[in-house]
Amino acid sequence: MTKAVVIIPARYASSRFPGKPLTHILGKPMILWVAELSEKAVGHDNVYIATDDDRIADVVISAGYQAVMTSTSCLTGTDRLAEAAKQIDADIYINVQGDEPIINPKDIIRAVELKKQNMDSIINGYCWLSQTEDPNSVDIPKVITTESDQLVYMSRGAIPSFKAAKDAPTGYKKQVCIYAFTKEELLWFSDFGRKSTLEACEDIEILRFLEADKSILMYETHPGSLAVDKAEDVLAVESAMRKDGYGD
Repeated sequence: MTKAVVIIPARYASSRFPGKPLTHILGKPMILWVAELSEKAVGHDNVYIATDDDRIADVVISAGYQAVMTSTSCLTGTDRLAEAAKQIDADIYINVQGDEPIINPKDIIRAVELKKQNMDSIINGYCWLSQTEDPNSVDIPKVITTESDQLVYMSRGAIPSFKAAKDAPTGYKKQVCIYAFTKEELLWFSDFGRKSTLEACEDIEILRFLEADKSILMYETHPGSLAVDKAEDVLAVESAMRKDGYGD
């Protein structure tokens, strides 16, 4: 039987938002919202929080979740995942970002299913930008794919671009930070030892795989994904959660 686990990378020392995983969303640390939603997809015993900070570990352990301690030198969340995966036995490793507290558990399940069917491809989610989101925002990685959903490129710029206004895209895809990997893929990623050229420019870690000609299959998730990139995002996320019935 294929075993799938969710590992949530969570570091305290974010340059833009220190302590972000522990910021309270509707009265609860954000990392616990993400853990609870992940649990609905893979079960309580298959959820791990990978962190380099005792404050985060204490909170998740007190809530009954498993913490895996990692080093402070991880270049990205995926590097942290790779370090944690060395301590966890599984067939499929799902990276769920700790700053998306309204992620849909069905989208995690879908990532597992797609990975089972495509073990030689990295799996990553996307959804369409809403009308209130700015495609020019550098906080939102935009996605372009082939018609068969293979990743072509991901950028903080508005892509695809256009030459004439009449040819402008009718919508933009954005990354949803659910990924599915094998342990071998994760170890390759960390063994690379540095950020790749485009990864460093864009600050988008999945580009490391793309630059190495790895197959990346994108899949459409439920709409409405919102990430907490900075403190100002908390109010918008709380508002969206209230509309969905959270915190009632």
